Amino acid sequence: MHGLINRAVQCYLRDTFGAGRWRDIARESRIGVENFEPMLLYPPGTTEALITAASRVMGRPRDALLEDMGTYLVSNPQLEALRRLLRFGGSDFEEFLHSLEDLPGRGRLALPDLALPDLVLTAREAGRYRLRCRSDLPGTGYVMIGLLRAMADDYGALALLDYLGAAGDCEDIGIELLETGFAEGRAFDLAFRTG
Repeated sequence: MHGLINRAVQCYLRDTFGAGRWRDIARESRIGVENFEPMLLYPPGTTEALITAASRVMGRPRDALLEDMGTYLVSNPQLEALRRLLRFGGSDFEEFLHSLEDLPGRGRLALPDLALPDLVLTAREAGRYRLRCRSDLPGTGYVMIGLLRAMADDYGALALLDYLGAAGDCEDIGIELLETGFAEGRAFDLAFRTG
């Protein structure tokens, strides 16, 4: 697994639960690494071992941790670059949904070794969609639910998200877009400003 993914798991756990709990999780996982280098590749079972250990140490369901991590990836101010990358997907939440299939390809342009989940969006009827996530990491659908929930808030949209289940390496999410302009979204400007 790409170190960037493991580093994201590490940062989420450390920032959310504290450095001491992160060290407990790293020790419990028996992976022999406490700090991940984003540009290195790690053995395939590393990410799964981290998530399993985090669930055990924190006493929280695995799915809840994964969903919270998806929210963290969009809402944490230290990860503004990821939020900006996602916001380039459209001017509103519905346009963003339609851009999701392009996300893995955009990620591979920047990091060819990065294995993001393959995403397929299908419209079921007006305002209702099904998002299929195909990934080697079980629970990726829950990460996507957290990410989508945070992005809906970011755009000011009202959306219902539902985990529909898994079959093999595919997980399905139901999306019901109730209102695109429900609330004022977070400010976003195409031009990146510093200071």
